[in-house]
Amino acid sequence: MKKNRRNFLKLAGMSAAGASILPGCNSGTTEDAKTGSKNWNSDPEWREVKYGGWSGPGVPDGPGPMDSVLLKDYAPKSSVVGQKTFLPKAKYSTIDVHVHNYPGRAEEKEPESALAEWVNTQREAGINTSVVLTGATGDEFDKLAEMYLGSFPDQFQLYCGLEKTDIDNPDYPERAASELERCYKKGARGVGELSDKGFGLTRDKSLAPDKRLHADDARLNLFWNKCAELKLPVNIHIADHPSSWQLPDVFQERTPVFQRFNKHDDKGLSFEDLITSLPRLLAKHPNITFIACHLANLGHDLTRLEKTLDEFPNLYLDISARDYEVGRQPRRGAKFLTKYPSRVLFGTDMGMDKGMYQNWWRLLESDDEYFEGRVWWRYYGLELPDSVLQALYHDNAKRIMNWTTV
Repeated sequence: MKKNRRNFLKLAGMSAAGASILPGCNSGTTEDAKTGSKNWNSDPEWREVKYGGWSGPGVPDGPGPMDSVLLKDYAPKSSVVGQKTFLPKAKYSTIDVHVHNYPGRAEEKEPESALAEWVNTQREAGINTSVVLTGATGDEFDKLAEMYLGSFPDQFQLYCGLEKTDIDNPDYPERAASELERCYKKGARGVGELSDKGFGLTRDKSLAPDKRLHADDARLNLFWNKCAELKLPVNIHIADHPSSWQLPDVFQERTPVFQRFNKHDDKGLSFEDLITSLPRLLAKHPNITFIACHLANLGHDLTRLEKTLDEFPNLYLDISARDYEVGRQPRRGAKFLTKYPSRVLFGTDMGMDKGMYQNWWRLLESDDEYFEGRVWWRYYGLELPDSVLQALYHDNAKRIMNWTTV
């Protein structure tokens, strides 16, 4: 990177996570899980997971002065004295393909006021356009289209959702396709974020398994055909991070705050069932451009993700909310993004804060090491080549998305 793009400043340590994690795990008793009474130092699986081939901490272990510190409060300050790069603006004009209606959730501000402030923040950070994944239909979509496109038509593009009422009625397929076309005429230039985390696209846990509406359901054939006809890309969220299906115990990979997404006791589809549904959808609808958000929830297994990309040319990815996946494996992450420069789009999915954008630039552009992340993993900068950055930030979205004038 050019030195004149670097300013150095002090950064604070990681902020604390949310709720605490349960102390038990499968190899302990139920009472151990409730009280944390098990001595895990003597558990072979625990020692292997914690220390790997090192066999132990290298010093005598046992009770110590930090035993009362709760996991949810743990925020270690690093002693590493290293480079701290501050990048106020993206190196290239950027399209953020994954945001939501954050101004509508703003506290103590009217949505219109929060929206205007957000636009200023985006421009200061180098965001040229943001794609609002409204997930909305009907009057809700119309109101959002008026607020965003009426006020800032050049700053935003809007995606609509899927009509989800009365999905068992015979007229549902026609209604879903008709509402999509209506939203298109109102300004929608894509569909999403459509999410299936185990209970189908309606996310209705009360439905029997055979009644759930998954993406490859025949009831959606007319809807998908209309997407292809209108050339509308689809942002789709299949599954979630695999740790969400693991017990929230001592072996849980992600921090306590992320356990609000834990699905271990849910009765929906498993992670593997969901992940294998994506290739079926891609094969069934080869004329639709699908953008699988969050690196298709395969950022932990980039080799598997590569095979899926190789097999399905209609699959694209957004990197939103998976900063930790590439940040914790920077060499592998950089190789992946460099190998598929035309298939990954930049997205955030993380609110409106300027510092959030600037930390993305640090992650993708700098070669900083061991700096603060959002989970409890430290990050390492990817220092991506200029050609990859420009494709990721701007060119891919400009090429594959529908930019027909509203």
